[in-house]
Amino acid sequence: MEFTLITLLNGLSYGLLLFMLSSGLTLIFSMMGVLNFAHASFYMLGAYFAYTISVKLGFWPALFLAPLVVGALGAMVERYGLRSVHKYGHIPELLFTFGLSYVISELVQLVWGRAAVPYPIPPSLDGPLFTLYTTTFPMYRAFMMLIALLMLLGIYLVLTRTRIGLVIQAALTHPDTAEALGHNVPRVFMLVFGGGCALAGLAGVIGGNAFVTEPSMAATVGSIIFVVVVVGGMGSLVGALVASLLIGVLQTYAVALDYSFIDLLGRVGATVTPETFGYSFWKLTISQAAPIMPYMLLVLILIFRPKGLMGTREG
Repeated sequence: MEFTLITLLNGLSYGLLLFMLSSGLTLIFSMMGVLNFAHASFYMLGAYFAYTISVKLGFWPALFLAPLVVGALGAMVERYGLRSVHKYGHIPELLFTFGLSYVISELVQLVWGRAAVPYPIPPSLDGPLFTLYTTTFPMYRAFMMLIALLMLLGIYLVLTRTRIGLVIQAALTHPDTAEALGHNVPRVFMLVFGGGCALAGLAGVIGGNAFVTEPSMAATVGSIIFVVVVVGGMGSLVGALVASLLIGVLQTYAVALDYSFIDLLGRVGATVTPETFGYSFWKLTISQAAPIMPYMLLVLILIFRPKGLMGTREG
C-alpha cells in the first residue's frame, strides 16, 4: 500500500509537470495551427531566467517574473519571425521553430555556460509535507501539483469567462468576422503565442529546480511533450491533461518495478537460461524499458486512434 500510494503521488506530480509543459503547446496549436518545435526551449529559458532572478531577488519574484519575460520573448518571436513565414504554410513554420530551438540552445550555453547551474528548491518549500507509513512526500512536489492545477483553472477561466477569451475563440473560428468587428487578429495570435510560451516558462521555473537546470534539459523533455500532445489529441487541452497524467503515472510505476519476463515465466514453471533464444530480451526489466513506454503508447495510439484520446483537430 505504501509503495502504491507514494508512487501514485509521484506519478501524478510528474504528470502535472508534463501538463504544464504541454498545455502551452496545445493552446498554440489549437488556436493558431502552429506546431512549435521550440516549445521546450522556452521551458529551458524559464528555468534559466528564474535562476538568474532568484539569485538577485529570490524564488518568489522569479516565479512571477520569469514566465512574463519568456512570454514577452515568445510574443516577439511571433511578431518579428513566425508571422513572416506563417503565410507560406506549416513546413516553413516547422523549419523556423526547429532552427529557433538550436539558436536558443546555443545562446543559453554562451550566456550561462555548458554546466548545470545551482538553482535549488527554495528553503521554505524544501522538506517533507507528510509521512505515509515510513516514506515522506516532498513539499515541493505538492507545490508543483498545486501550481499546475491553478494554471489549468486559470486557462479555463480566461478562455470561457473573459472577453479576451471570447475574442481569441472568435479569431480562431472566424478571423475575418473578428477583424471586421474591430479586433486586431494578428495581435490576438501574438498574445496567444506569447501566452503559450509563458506557460512553458512557468513550467521551467517549477521544473528547473525540481530536476536539473542545464543546457540539455530542453532536449530531455522536448520529445515527451510531443508524445503527450499527440496521445491526448492535437489541440485538446483536456486530452493533454489526461495524457500527461497517464504517461506520468505509467512511467513512474515502471521505473519503480524491477520485474522481468524471466520472473513472469518462472511463475508459470518455465525456465529461461543464458542459452535460451532471445535471453537478452527476456532478462529486460520493466524499469529498464520505462524510458520507451511513452513512445510505445504513442505508436499504439497512432495505430488504433490516430486523432488521440480526445482529439478535436487533425494536424
